[in-house]
Amino acid sequence: MSAPFSALLIANRGEIAIRIARACADLGVRSVAVYAEDDAASLHTRKADVAVALRGRGVPAYLDIDQLIAIAVEQQCTAIHPGYGFLAESAELARRCAASGLCFIGPSPEVLELFGDKAAARALAERCGVPLVRGLNQAVSLEQAQAFMHELGDGAAVMLKALAGGGGRGMRAVYQDSELAEAYARCQSEALAAFGNGALYVEQLVRSARHIEVQILGDCDGQLSHLHERDCSLQRRNQKLVEIAPSPDLPQSLRDALLDAALELAGAARYQGIGTFEFLLDQNAPGRFYFMEANPRVQVEHTVTEAITGVDLLHTQLHLSAGRSLAELGLTQPPRIN
Repeated sequence: MSAPFSALLIANRGEIAIRIARACADLGVRSVAVYAEDDAASLHTRKADVAVALRGRGVPAYLDIDQLIAIAVEQQCTAIHPGYGFLAESAELARRCAASGLCFIGPSPEVLELFGDKAAARALAERCGVPLVRGLNQAVSLEQAQAFMHELGDGAAVMLKALAGGGGRGMRAVYQDSELAEAYARCQSEALAAFGNGALYVEQLVRSARHIEVQILGDCDGQLSHLHERDCSLQRRNQKLVEIAPSPDLPQSLRDALLDAALELAGAARYQGIGTFEFLLDQNAPGRFYFMEANPRVQVEHTVTEAITGVDLLHTQLHLSAGRSLAELGLTQPPRIN
């Protein structure tokens, strides 16, 4: 199979930049790394074929879309891979890439905007008939959050979440209505600092839950497949500590229902590329699950899926972005678990 791209700019640093550079080397794609002024000695600069300095230091340098596009064009790249974090879910970068004749390695701007707005993603799940935790599909004021918590009745708890959030930031569980105002202020502040958007939404807290995520693949012809699920229930402060694949002790009927729900959502969104759809399993109501969010990018934990399926997700992502079909890649059916 021919190389998916002639040259690719890696708009990231650290482990994921190294991982992308390795995939490019495997596929015969010339890789171009970028680095902030204070990252000149970073390992990722030595793993790519070319390394180009960015103006600026620290995180802001990697968020400079103008610089990234200019370097990609100057280096005769045909694609930009954002990795995870930084601009990985930026609809603006995806649009700017298209305007500059570059392929953005990720879903369309419309899909990025859809799943970047957690209320819009919940509304999609509602239209698809995928179960949801009871909540408000909109940005809420403190007064609306208080009214929602009151409606749930005595003993109920809620989860405040950043509307544009992810990664466990800008979210808090609230068990008493007297704690809601302080939690709201803290979540709003964290969300504004992390995402530039302080909007919050609220949903009922599932007090005892398992966290399951499904790895989805989609091609330009609208065909979808999956690479099974990962169990990331072991967490600290809403941050995943351990991933297990496949999920242990999961009844096959429930596993199939989760996979079907993820495929239904991906199909409704016309998803192309690789992505992860996340669900909560209610331990107090066996067999019941709820859609939580979708991450339209490569996950930090993608290597766990690679270990059980033998499928290189970075190779697959590059081929799908270049227009190859799941049939061409032999992925129309999920591979057997190793």
